[in-house]
Amino acid sequence: MTLLKRYVQTQYDHATWIRLVETSGISRSDFEVQEVYPDQDLYALVGHAAEMAGVPPEELHEKFGEYLVPDLMLMYGKLVNPEWRTLEMVENTEMHMHVHIRQQNPGHTPPVLKVERLGKNELQVDYVSPRRMGALAVGIIRGLAVYFNEEERIEVVPETSENGEHVSIRVRRK
Repeated sequence: MTLLKRYVQTQYDHATWIRLVETSGISRSDFEVQEVYPDQDLYALVGHAAEMAGVPPEELHEKFGEYLVPDLMLMYGKLVNPEWRTLEMVENTEMHMHVHIRQQNPGHTPPVLKVERLGKNELQVDYVSPRRMGALAVGIIRGLAVYFNEEERIEVVPETSENGEHVSIRVRRK
């Protein structure tokens, strides 16, 4: 929630964040990084933010996912092999980052990512989570491509609806 707050304040302003929180019916406007908040609060905030921005919620989730990458790399950079690029990051996220998050932060529930290497330059990613934030995962993958200066060479294609519990995503290096 802290990063969502910063995203809204960066893209718009603090007054927009306050209006968003009030519109969503959430009693607080300040959030702690390590605290776990109800998914309903996040859904309400993103839903109302998408409404205010005039975009579908999935699009806002993707943009937010892209925005998150530098912070995620800062927080979990010590778990990253410096030789990895976009495909290797995606391929290793579950075993390195998500396992670490689950062990260090009980209550945090990152999605399960089942990644299959289809070839030297292609991955099949199966996102599984009852939280239904596949669009966020798509955005994070796109953000990784930007982070590694591969945005022109990486193609990210959701193959199923991005708001389901199980989302299939194809990632290719051109």
